[in-house]
Amino acid sequence: MTSTDKEYMMARQKRSQRIKKIVGLVSLVSFSSSMVFAAVPAIKNAIENDTLSQSQAASVESSLKKQAKGFELVLQREPDNKTALEGLVRLRLALKDEKNAIAPLEKLVELQPEREDYKVALEQLKKGVGKERESERKLDKKLN
Repeated sequence: MTSTDKEYMMARQKRSQRIKKIVGLVSLVSFSSSMVFAAVPAIKNAIENDTLSQSQAASVESSLKKQAKGFELVLQREPDNKTALEGLVRLRLALKDEKNAIAPLEKLVELQPEREDYKVALEQLKKGVGKERESERKLDKKLN
């Protein structure tokens, strides 16, 4: 091989390496940008869904509170209405208002002493509220 052939081969290898680097860089940029374009809408949707679920939860809670008010109004007219008492207990439990669910549940046990499920639910509810009160007292002692 002559020196011109060697120079030609060296120049060709350099050009080939340069093209490989350019193609690799373009591929890397293309892949990265496609990942970004896919990730941005996914993140945006996740944020919107989180905001939407929070507003839906607030809407559900307000709906449950309205239903509870309705049962309370029925109970003002008919204090022994079993359906309204049971509905009020269920709604207050759904709203995690265990303390205020005890009174209507006690009334249900009084009206229907044969219903063991009401008695068991009342016992469990009182135990749970008792534990909450005990932990609140301990916390108060620690704070004072």
